[in-house]
Amino acid sequence: MPRVKVYTTDFCSYCDVAKRILESKKIEYEEINIHGDSEMRDHIEELTGRRDVPQIFIDDQHIGDDDNLTELARSGELDKLLKEEDNDVAKNGNTIEERNVIIIGGGTAGYAAGVYTSRAMLEPLLLVGDALGGQLSLTLDLENYPGYFGHQAGEFVNGLKEQAERFGTETRFEYATEVDFNSHPFSVKTYDNQYSAKTIVICTGASPRTLDIPGEKEYGGRGVSYCATCDGFFFQDQRLIVVGGGDAALEEGIFLTKYASEVIIVHRRDQLRASQIMQERAFKNDKIKFIWDTVVDEIQGEEQKVTGTLLRNIKTDEKEMFPIDGVFIFVGHIPNTELFKRVIDLNDQGYILVDEKQQTNIEGVFAAGDVHDHVFRQAITAAGAGAAAGIMAEKFVAELENRAYPG
Repeated sequence: MPRVKVYTTDFCSYCDVAKRILESKKIEYEEINIHGDSEMRDHIEELTGRRDVPQIFIDDQHIGDDDNLTELARSGELDKLLKEEDNDVAKNGNTIEERNVIIIGGGTAGYAAGVYTSRAMLEPLLLVGDALGGQLSLTLDLENYPGYFGHQAGEFVNGLKEQAERFGTETRFEYATEVDFNSHPFSVKTYDNQYSAKTIVICTGASPRTLDIPGEKEYGGRGVSYCATCDGFFFQDQRLIVVGGGDAALEEGIFLTKYASEVIIVHRRDQLRASQIMQERAFKNDKIKFIWDTVVDEIQGEEQKVTGTLLRNIKTDEKEMFPIDGVFIFVGHIPNTELFKRVIDLNDQGYILVDEKQQTNIEGVFAAGDVHDHVFRQAITAAGAGAAAGIMAEKFVAELENRAYPG
């Protein structure tokens, strides 16, 4: 068996993604947590040229981060790399597994749907994909979920999973790669398996939006990041820009002040969109400064490190080269609906269209959470929509099987 090493830090949701991919394939690995170890941090940066985690090695060959591992797993190349072509997955890959309910996506909505459908004895299968917890996996603190008095978002996500599984939800860390809703039962394929299901609940959520500017992709992992809690440790006593004006930008900016010497919030408007409590915390933090009415037009660097950004004032069109050590981007999200284009109805922004019962245009296919909600985008509203979708999925199966259903 090849030797696998995963370098991680605390509070790193992307590290969890990488570990769960390996665990789902029953791959043993050595986890090396470099949080707080400045020598190891510098060693990893020297070894890989990157300033983010996770960093993954197989037999001392640098594979990359969680995105690289995800693509290897999706394409089947990971099995080849690990010389496991003859494993059970390969042998059984052509078998179609029949399920009552398949939930695609493992965020708050997905696990809420899992709780309701498993309590109805439907034994749902939940395909997590690449992010257990959805958007909560990128959040450090969770203060606004009614009845939850903890603070750790990760703890809350694990509680969601544990509760759903306690009632009978089966979680698999697989990626849905193809769906067919033209006939019933519905078909869902992953790189490892093929499934049929009586009903589907789509909870694939949304992903961070990029700026799509020169230098952003080139310096990804080399000073450009989308997760302060994952990568902030790499920027000890350095000067950072946070792009955005919502809760995520301020929350991550405040977190970065644990490490950075200065955090500059760059926002395209003259006032923030964040909640009042987050604004108050940011304004009171001595390490945080603001640049208003401004966008980042370009990210520049040298020797594989970010060195500056080209800022442009949108009112005066004045441009300024701003020296900086890192750029953290939090400018909203785009729905994860690529898999469902030309399969179900989407709006102009790519969000799934549903009615008041979470029903899509295809009978028996429901959607919940950030994949359809472009207004509220909160954990509590995702949970409510997931519960509603789960109830309606249960009702759909009951009617399909000519069973009585209350109400």
